[in-house]
Amino acid sequence: MTLNKDLLDILACPKCKGEIHLNEAEDGLICDACRLRYEIRDDIPIMLIEEARSLDEGP
Repeated sequence: MTLNKDLLDILACPKCKGEIHLNEAEDGLICDACRLRYEIRDDIPIMLIEEARSLDEGP
C-alpha cells in the first residue's frame, strides 16, 4: 500500500502541524517531533490525535 505522493505532501501532524512520513511497513504515518504514529486503515490515514500511538510504547 502506498499513499499518493500528493496526499502525503499536504498531510501534517494534527498535533504539532509538523511534517509526517510513511513508516517502513507503510501502515502508518510518523511524526518525529511528537513521537506519534498515525495508523493507516483500508488506505485511509487515521489522523486523530486520540487514536495515535506513541513511538515510545512500541507496536
